[in-house]
Amino acid sequence: MTGRSPVKRPGRLFGPLPPARAGRVNILIVTQYFWPESFRINDLALALRERGHRVTVLTGMPNYPGGQLFSGYGGLSPANEDYRGVAVKRVPLVPRFAGKGWQLAINYLSFALSASVLAPFRCRDRVDVIFVFEPSPVTVGLPAIALKAVSDAPILFWVQDLWPESLSATGAVRSPAVLRWVRKLVRYIYRRCDRILVQSEGFIPLITGLGVAPQKVAYFPNWAESLYQPVEVANDAPERTTLPAGFRVMFAGNIGAAQSFDTILTAAEALKPHPEIQWVVLGDGHQRQWVEREVERRGLTGCVRLLGHRPAERMPTYFALADALLVTLRDDPVFSLTIPSKIQSYQACGRPIIAALNGEGARIIQESGCGLTCPAGDAGGLARAVLQLYQMQAEERKRLGTRGRAYFLEHFERERLLDQLEGWMADIAGAH
Repeated sequence: MTGRSPVKRPGRLFGPLPPARAGRVNILIVTQYFWPESFRINDLALALRERGHRVTVLTGMPNYPGGQLFSGYGGLSPANEDYRGVAVKRVPLVPRFAGKGWQLAINYLSFALSASVLAPFRCRDRVDVIFVFEPSPVTVGLPAIALKAVSDAPILFWVQDLWPESLSATGAVRSPAVLRWVRKLVRYIYRRCDRILVQSEGFIPLITGLGVAPQKVAYFPNWAESLYQPVEVANDAPERTTLPAGFRVMFAGNIGAAQSFDTILTAAEALKPHPEIQWVVLGDGHQRQWVEREVERRGLTGCVRLLGHRPAERMPTYFALADALLVTLRDDPVFSLTIPSKIQSYQACGRPIIAALNGEGARIIQESGCGLTCPAGDAGGLARAVLQLYQMQAEERKRLGTRGRAYFLEHFERERLLDQLEGWMADIAGAH
């Protein structure tokens, strides 16, 4: 467990920034997920539109994370929408349903197929840059390649999730033959991209190991939307009524295999002698029902509360009402390379963080001095970290949050990262 003072290492997180470029770029974003689903790509699309670019989004019918199509969506309708000035082109897909392996495979492939076939007919306006958002699956790159073939527009591919490594790490795919096939598919997609952006520097060796030229790969971390900042919570705020009294350890995000909820629940069991410590989970995912059963089986109903999904605009208020914000990942080499995007959101809100992580995510928390860490999968270490933070003075916890906010502004500030992205887009558009 560590809770270090901040250490500045100039240039570690940012290379030289290309200058912001003038002039409008016609940007086509390809993403399987988009508004009304809650993903960072929503904020990026709006930000690029606000900076004067024409932005079109090619996406599927919304069904994440619940697995059913959102109300008002189905089949081929609506095919066209406007999201605050961003043109949205939707193609059909098979929903995720319960999120089992075969269901996800059909979901991924159905979007890749329908988007590849329909996109050349649906996206006929001039395109200067194709920007691919890839949190998973990597098959979202196939429609982009199809569009590049007809438009000759360059592809900028933003990797959030490493394939096939994450498939193996979560147990979603165990067949060596299938993993080999996926690796070949990934190599095929990466080699047809003009530039690959990665959310963690730890991704770079694995991507260049697939034969991608190092000069084509660049570090581009996640940020947090501008709504994520420290807030004062009114006494009559409705969020107060939904939270238990006590010392609140809050997890926000996907409830899936990668998040190692067994570690969280085992730590909660260890801290049952401290009933004032309350574990609050905001989010949803395919493992939610398993977590609910485990909470009941382990006798944790008095200290673990699953409150379900909450709108993004309400999250800063919930974070302000938490005493600690929690981030966990499974103990697997691929997850040690990633930076969970919730870290940026947590830091932006100026709250102390407790993390059961290895690698890059843990390094950022230790380097910023914004909280306490223990190894991934270490339930005992997580319990000790929670207890240590619980026993701290409130002012000391506040200092941790302040350090995190300062680190966020230095390394993950939204406008600076958008300047960097605009420079890359102008570069590759100009080269074509």
